[in-house]
Amino acid sequence: MPKRPPGQPRGDQRWSTFLKNHATAILACDFFIAVTATFRMLYALVVIEHGTRRLAHVNVTAHPSADWTLQQLREVVDASDEHKYLIHDRDRIVAKHLDDSIRALGVEVLRSPLASPKANAICERVIGTIRRECLDWMIPMSEAHLRSILRRWVAHYNGGRPHSALGPGVPDPPRRSVRALKSESRHRLAAGALVLAKSVLGGLHHEYRLAAAPADA
Repeated sequence: MPKRPPGQPRGDQRWSTFLKNHATAILACDFFIAVTATFRMLYALVVIEHGTRRLAHVNVTAHPSADWTLQQLREVVDASDEHKYLIHDRDRIVAKHLDDSIRALGVEVLRSPLASPKANAICERVIGTIRRECLDWMIPMSEAHLRSILRRWVAHYNGGRPHSALGPGVPDPPRRSVRALKSESRHRLAAGALVLAKSVLGGLHHEYRLAAAPADA
């Protein structure tokens, strides 16, 4: 293959440049394995939006297949017209007819290169976060139990866990009255404001939010 002369620009954009330019339209998915207390192996599919860092879909199965995976992806792709690209690796579960079906929905499928986990870095990173912040501390008893754990953790990840890539911020910020809770100092609570704590997964994590104090009777 002929090599590009030194100093001559590339004729196309780099992978990292493509991801930045089209982040709001990109979905990425990948599988990871979890083991139950009875040493049963389960497979979890994760689908994340690049632009918002929102976990769009997570589900669990003991018997992964192309048809099952296709149904999961359809639930995400059909929900919005904003998704234009889907990134996944070259796992044998993701068969050719699955890609063809996704393309028929108007989404272009991009397969990452062989042995290149960094090409799907955002999805790989969130799987590592799920392990470090959730499954390393909890042992699922069954498929239903694992699905319940992940459902609660995903709600925390999307609505309560801060993300440095977002400012920091959260993918689904809660609605609140900023005017009523506005403070003159960044180091002091506004008058009449309270800090409410919410326990997640039995105290594994906590979420905090401001609320107006109830009026005195």
